[in-house]
Amino acid sequence: MEEKDISQEKKEAAASEKKKMNLPNKLTILRALLVPVFIACMMYIPDALVCGFVSALVFMVTSFTDMLDGKIARKYNLVTNFGKFMDPLADKFMVFCAMLMIAVRIDALRGIMVWACAIVFLRELGVTSLRMICAGTEAGVVAASFFGKAKTVTQVLAIVVILIEFGLNEGMRLDTLWIASYVLIIAMIIMTIGSGLDYLKTYGKYINPNE
Repeated sequence: MEEKDISQEKKEAAASEKKKMNLPNKLTILRALLVPVFIACMMYIPDALVCGFVSALVFMVTSFTDMLDGKIARKYNLVTNFGKFMDPLADKFMVFCAMLMIAVRIDALRGIMVWACAIVFLRELGVTSLRMICAGTEAGVVAASFFGKAKTVTQVLAIVVILIEFGLNEGMRLDTLWIASYVLIIAMIIMTIGSGLDYLKTYGKYINPNE
């Protein structure tokens, strides 16, 4: 009887351990929670120099958790369906909110950033819809592709450079002409469209207009 109790306790302990959120998923949740911190920095720090560099630092820390959670998940075999779904979703939340804040705060880039925001939003809406369709098919959960990850890296790099140029141009009164920002925004737009077409090419066959 006592041996059965011990065995039952072990099973319950193992089941409880499985229910606990692993470290990569915790980092994903942390990334989502850091986004409001970034928004607060962009909205409430009046000095452009401080705003630009502090916001860039917060965004880089946020982005680092994205790289870290993926490496840990793959190295220690902690990949879960929750992580496959939430990781790209947290990325979208992080990038789109940052782009929106840039369009609101930085007058010099507002025109091109409005277009970039629209393209990113439509691409993410399309890919998310595709994920939902695939979830009910043999494709299952659609993990982030290499092209999708490259798109995220380009977006992160563009945002960091924009924030640094914002601090330099409007904080230190340097005239960099926003050259690096414009180049990376264009690269970001190209990668965003390209990765969206890549997902459509790979998973478009699961779209059935009759269902």
